[in-house]
Amino acid sequence: MKSVFNMSGIIILILSIILIHSCKKDNATPLIITTLPVSAITQTTATSGGNITSDGGDIVTARGVCWSILQNPVIINDHTTDSSSTGSFISYITGLTATTTYHVRAYASNKLGTSYGNELTFTTPSTPFTVTDADLNVYNTVTIGTQTWMMENLRTTKYNDNTPIPLVTDNKSWIILTTPGYCWYKNMESIYKIDYGALYNWYVVDSESNGGKNICPAGWHVPTYAEWTTLTTFLGGDPVAGGKLKEIGTTYWLSPNDGANNETGFSALPSGNRDLAGDYVGLHSNCIWWSATEEDVSTYAWRVYLDYSFRNADRGVGYKRGGFSVRCLKN
Repeated sequence: MKSVFNMSGIIILILSIILIHSCKKDNATPLIITTLPVSAITQTTATSGGNITSDGGDIVTARGVCWSILQNPVIINDHTTDSSSTGSFISYITGLTATTTYHVRAYASNKLGTSYGNELTFTTPSTPFTVTDADLNVYNTVTIGTQTWMMENLRTTKYNDNTPIPLVTDNKSWIILTTPGYCWYKNMESIYKIDYGALYNWYVVDSESNGGKNICPAGWHVPTYAEWTTLTTFLGGDPVAGGKLKEIGTTYWLSPNDGANNETGFSALPSGNRDLAGDYVGLHSNCIWWSATEEDVSTYAWRVYLDYSFRNADRGVGYKRGGFSVRCLKN
């Protein structure tokens, strides 16, 4: 009798423990995670990620994104593993097939299980998308959100109707110039052209100053200030957008190249600029791109500035007579 009572007590104790554990699990708060937009889409790769805003009260043990050609992908499908903490993270998706639509979701796991973010879809292109300028320079391109950008700075010496752009090498001429002109950094085309492109004053960009001509290839244009804003907003705002645009490492950029991860594939390089004295400055430390938007009639136009020492995209104004880079945007 005593043995039976002891056995019954043990069974009751086990059932109680199971019930308590079950109640705790039922009362647990699930992980909360959202999927970051997909960008830098090529034939075989893309970039996404996630943002974990709540760990549900338990330590995150894994996180990443999973993808599939089927809806609602889970971690038994293709997936990344991107450390194990809360907050925002970037995931690099590889091994994709051209001309294919994929579904992607961010995920995060703790001891209670795995939670998934919202599902997004994207389609890989059929061929690498390139564009050619009037000088027959060929540029790679990248789709970021709803926009398609050149991945390289413009290096044409002609408008797209083959009209030459004046090359201005000496400082005295550059200082007083209020008509279109371009140059190469330190007048060394052979050294700086391929990596950094040409430097143009704003009059090259302005349709009124250049007689209605377009420096970009047909079907492309110099982005307006609003279109630059669309890009930086898509990337999470000016405070973080610069790092997402900059080429990683210190091969081109000075250290520390703050925040650079190039998650967009935009691959910004520090091309420097030509100042109002005609001097060449800023190589390896900054890059500045023109917008097509004028700030006032006489002096300023809007531009975007990146620097090795910070991760933000500084959108402000620059002197029209300055020599800055140009990135073209697809119509």
